[in-house]
Amino acid sequence: MAIARIRKNDEVIVTSGVDAGKVGKVESIDPKAGTAIVKGVNLRKKAVRRSETNEGGHVTREFPVRLCKLMPYDPEKKCATRVRTGEEGGKKVRVSVKSGKTL
Repeated sequence: MAIARIRKNDEVIVTSGVDAGKVGKVESIDPKAGTAIVKGVNLRKKAVRRSETNEGGHVTREFPVRLCKLMPYDPEKKCATRVRTGEEGGKKVRVSVKSGKTL
């Protein structure tokens, strides 16, 4: 099985679209649909019905972003980076192409 390029709690940057250039943390991933929810990216207003737990009205929340529009973010180089696989202690790990450090 191949190692996933993007995982939960990764720092990613959006490469194209309205939110291009924004950096955020991955909150969840749906590999079957090929989407991820990233904090602070693809914000939309959603109408929510009032209930016992919430007040209702229009709520701003994150909606899914296609995985093809996301790349891992390298905080050391402050840019997007590709990922390659390497070995560390007998286990497969993800390695940043730009800085050479494990993700």
